[in-house]
Amino acid sequence: MLSRATEILHQVFGHADFRPVQREIIESVLAGKDTLALLPTGGGKSLCYQIPALTHEGICLVVSPLIALMKDQVDALKAKGIKAAAIYSGMSYREIDRTLDNCIYGSYKFLYVSPERLRAELFVERFRQMKINLIAVDEAHCISQWGYDFRPPYLEIALIRPYHPKVPVLALTASATPQVCADIVDKLEMKKPSEFHQSFARKNLSYSVRIIENKLEKGLEILSRIDGTAIWYVRNRQSTHQIAKALGQLGISASAYHAGLSMQERAKRQDAWMRNEVRVMVSTNAFGMGIDKPDVRVVIHSDLPENVENYYQEAGRAGRDGEKAYGVLLANQQDFETVLKRAELVYPPIVFVKRVYQCLANYYRIAVGSNMLSSFDFEWNEFANTYELEVLETFYALKLLEEEGFIALSESYYSPSKIHFTVDPSKLYEIQIAYAKLDPVVKIIMRTYGGNVFSEYIKIQEVKLAKSLNINENELVKSLKLLEQLEVMVYDQRKDKPQITFLTPRYDAGKLPLNFRRIELRRALTLEKAKSMVAYGQQNDLCRTQFIQEYFGENTEQECGVCDVCIVNRKSTNTEKAENELRDKILDALKSNGELTEKQLFERIRLPLAEKNLRVLRILQDQGYITLLTSGSYAIVTHE
Repeated sequence: MLSRATEILHQVFGHADFRPVQREIIESVLAGKDTLALLPTGGGKSLCYQIPALTHEGICLVVSPLIALMKDQVDALKAKGIKAAAIYSGMSYREIDRTLDNCIYGSYKFLYVSPERLRAELFVERFRQMKINLIAVDEAHCISQWGYDFRPPYLEIALIRPYHPKVPVLALTASATPQVCADIVDKLEMKKPSEFHQSFARKNLSYSVRIIENKLEKGLEILSRIDGTAIWYVRNRQSTHQIAKALGQLGISASAYHAGLSMQERAKRQDAWMRNEVRVMVSTNAFGMGIDKPDVRVVIHSDLPENVENYYQEAGRAGRDGEKAYGVLLANQQDFETVLKRAELVYPPIVFVKRVYQCLANYYRIAVGSNMLSSFDFEWNEFANTYELEVLETFYALKLLEEEGFIALSESYYSPSKIHFTVDPSKLYEIQIAYAKLDPVVKIIMRTYGGNVFSEYIKIQEVKLAKSLNINENELVKSLKLLEQLEVMVYDQRKDKPQITFLTPRYDAGKLPLNFRRIELRRALTLEKAKSMVAYGQQNDLCRTQFIQEYFGENTEQECGVCDVCIVNRKSTNTEKAENELRDKILDALKSNGELTEKQLFERIRLPLAEKNLRVLRILQDQGYITLLTSGSYAIVTHE
C-alpha cells in the first residue's frame, strides 16, 4: 500500500520524496488507525490526507474553517484532474444539494466542509450515503477550548463518526500544546490513536527580538542586510499603507494587504508578490494562511501578536525552502503593555455581548426561532457604525458569539457568479416564447457554455455576457434574476465580502444561553497566552527556539545556535576565550623576556596596541599578576 502511496506522491504531486514524518503519518492512516499529526507550518499537512484518500477507494471528508484555503485546495486538486468539491457558508441550498449528490454518485475523491455545515440535516443524510475512506480534520486545535482559536462547531465532528464507525480520523495542526493535543484526542473520540509530533525547531530559521523605538528605520536596516522576499506584519490596516508607502519612497518595492481591500485587489497584490514583482508584503494577519511561497527570507513583526501560537505560525512562513531565513520581532515597552491590555478586552461584558446579538437580529430583521444556518454579507465595522457600537469591542463580542457557537464569521473570499438550468430544454423553450426579452439571454448562455449548464453549475462573467448582447451589466443581471424567479434557473451571484452565518435559530437576546464558566476560563487563558508572548519578547537568557519548543511542551537541551540570544552568548564565550589566550601570551612573554615596554611586549606576541588588547594588560595589572615599573616597562610580580 505504501508503494502505491509513493507512486501517487511522484506522479500526481511531483515530489521526489516524503518530508520528515509524512511517511509515518501516511502509513498510520493507510493502516486504518486514528492519527494525530502535529506538523509545524510548511510541514506538508495536506499530503498526509490527500495521498491516503487517493490510495483507497471512496471519498475523503476534509473539515476546515478557512474558506479561502478550501477553495485553493479544491482548485489545485481539480488542476491535477482530481474530482474535489467544497461546501461552505454563503452557498445556496440547491448548490449544496447538488454538490452532495455529486459526492455520492460522481466518483469524487474529496469533499471539503466548513465545520458549521456538519449539523445540517441535508449534509448528515447525504454523508450517511457516501463511501467515506477518511475523515481529515485540519486546524484540529480549533476543537479545544484550551487552544488559541476555539470553534464549537468542531465538536460536531465526533457526532458524525458513528455513521462510518470503521473510518479513521486524521487530526492535523501546526501548533498545539500537550493539553490541546489531549483535548483533540478526547473530543474526536479517537481510539488508540497514533501520534506524530515533528519538532518545533527550525534549524534554518533565526529568531530575534529588537527592542527599538524607530521600527521603520530598523526594518529598513534589516531589509538592506537580508536579500529576497519579505513579509512585514502589522496590527492595523492604516499601518500597512504607511509602511508600504515609506518603503516604496526609499526604493524597496512593497504592497499593502488587509481584509478591507476588495478580493480582486488582494488577489492582484498577492500574485505580484508571488511572482517576485513586489519584494515586501506589508500586511495584517489576513495574509499568509495557505500561501505556499518557499523562498521568503525574512518575516518582520512590528506589532506584538496576541500569543506564541500566532507568532510561530506567522514567523514560520520564512524559509520553507530550508535555506537560511529570519523571523524578527520589533518591540518596545509600550507594545508589551498594549498586548496585555488588549488581552483583558478580548472578552467584553456579557451585557454588551447580548446587545450586539440583538443588534445583529435587528440588522438582518431575523425573528426569534428562525434563520438557522442562514448566511449574509457582513462587514463588522460597518455594522458597528450603524448601531454606534465601539468597533474593537464589537469585534471581540462577535468573536465571543462565534466561540459560543451562535454565529460563524467567514473571511472574505471571491466566489464567481454561477448558473444552472433546473428544467429540461423543452420547458426552457416555453419560457423563451413567453418572455421574448429573455430569449437572447438564454441563447447567449447556450452558445457560450453549451449543454453542461443543464447538468452542473457553470461559472459566468456577467460583464462578458452583457458585452456580447450589447447591453449593460445591470440589464443582464435583471434578466438572470427573472429567470431564477420563473424557477427555470439557479443564479448564484458572485461574492467578495465576509459572511456571517447564524448557526442556531435566533434566541431572545435576554435569554442567550452563554456558557459563563467557559468564558471565564477562556478569558484567563487569553491573558496567560499574552503573558507568554511578552515573556518571549522580553527575555534574553533562553535560546528563542528553545523557548518556543518548551512553550509547546517539547523539552530539549539543544540550542539553535542561530537566534539573537545564542549569537550573543557565543560572542561572549568567544571573547572570554580570546581574552584568556591573550592573558597567557602576555604572562609567558614577560616570564621569558623579563621587563618589556607596551610596544616591546605586543611586538613579541605579534598583536597590535589595540584598546581591547591593552584592556587585558590593565586587568592583569589590577589583579596583581604584573606591575608597571618606574622605567615604563612591565614585569611579572613575584610572590615570596
